[in-house]
Amino acid sequence: MLQLNSNNIKLNQSSNDKLSAITLIASDLTEKGFVENGYVDGMLDREDQNSTFLGNGIAIPHGTTDTRDLVKETGVAVHHFPNGVDWGDGNTAYIAIGIAAKSDEHLGILKQLTKVLSADGVEQKLKQAKSTNEIIALLNGDVQLEADFDASLIQLNFPASDMVQMAAVAGGLLKNTGGAGTEFVADLVTKSPTHLGKGLWLVSSNKAVTRTGMAFVSTNNQCELDGTPVHALIAFAACNNAHQSMLNTITEVVFKQEQKNLLSLSSEQVLGFFTGEGVASADASDGNVAQFKIKNAHGLHARPGAMLVAEAKKFECTIKVSNLNGDGQAVNAKSLMKVIALGVKHGHELKFSAEGPDAPQALKAIGSAIASGLGEG
Repeated sequence: MLQLNSNNIKLNQSSNDKLSAITLIASDLTEKGFVENGYVDGMLDREDQNSTFLGNGIAIPHGTTDTRDLVKETGVAVHHFPNGVDWGDGNTAYIAIGIAAKSDEHLGILKQLTKVLSADGVEQKLKQAKSTNEIIALLNGDVQLEADFDASLIQLNFPASDMVQMAAVAGGLLKNTGGAGTEFVADLVTKSPTHLGKGLWLVSSNKAVTRTGMAFVSTNNQCELDGTPVHALIAFAACNNAHQSMLNTITEVVFKQEQKNLLSLSSEQVLGFFTGEGVASADASDGNVAQFKIKNAHGLHARPGAMLVAEAKKFECTIKVSNLNGDGQAVNAKSLMKVIALGVKHGHELKFSAEGPDAPQALKAIGSAIASGLGEG
């Protein structure tokens, strides 16, 4: 795993455009002994082929495969641009991570970085960072940016007889993650939940909480609180604002009066609803599933990854992709950050599932794009 230190980071940099920023970063990589002098040409060529902007104010300029022989040692140079750099197409980069990689080890670097940098709110935090330690903490994942929520925090159809039991189960789930203590559970069951309408309730506590997380518990029993039906309870353990995006999702559900839709979802669907992701299932609901092997010699680095995402974005349907040689987690195939974070190497098998009116056409087009080498022949 990449270990960042203060020597990797330069604060308060400024550049008029991305080309001058890339030249500055290439010079830094050279000075650090990671690359030979000509590596800058590869970085500029790569940028000319396809933008290295990932989103959320982050760019990852790096060289082409033709300039890998100029890499002496794998390393990075992180430049902080508090005023931003125009990276083209209306995108502004506040952090540019210059990468020098001798072979496929850069995929591990990208995977580590993108999993951190894809979190909501990270752009503003990186933009406003005042020290190298702040940036290191953010890039290393030491700062919680997203609330904990996975399959272990979902309990559907629990045979509850009252709200206290619902809260106790939700509190227990959150306690089991290690982010909340016994005092949290005791406090949660004494709270007065807020009714969000149509049997959906919300409760929270910050007592003895070390990591923010959310639990979702539902019941099919005839459960009531003060004469009002109880169908599901959303519980938060909160010690920061990492759950803000989930609160926004809940607000939208209430505003659109879609509580019943939420209550009808499976565990996997509840997870995907709040996170935008999910666990790869055996089959998509409409049967549109396909597997393809990546033939690119250096896997899905920025350029072929961008080509894959561009192909997926041509279609209206929802497309998920998982790396069967990785952790099996399904991610949005239309997000470059998410796709690169899969850490796909040569020979890895990708599983795609698509849902929507043009799903069959999407999978066929993606298969053809992968077979043609995703722009690399």
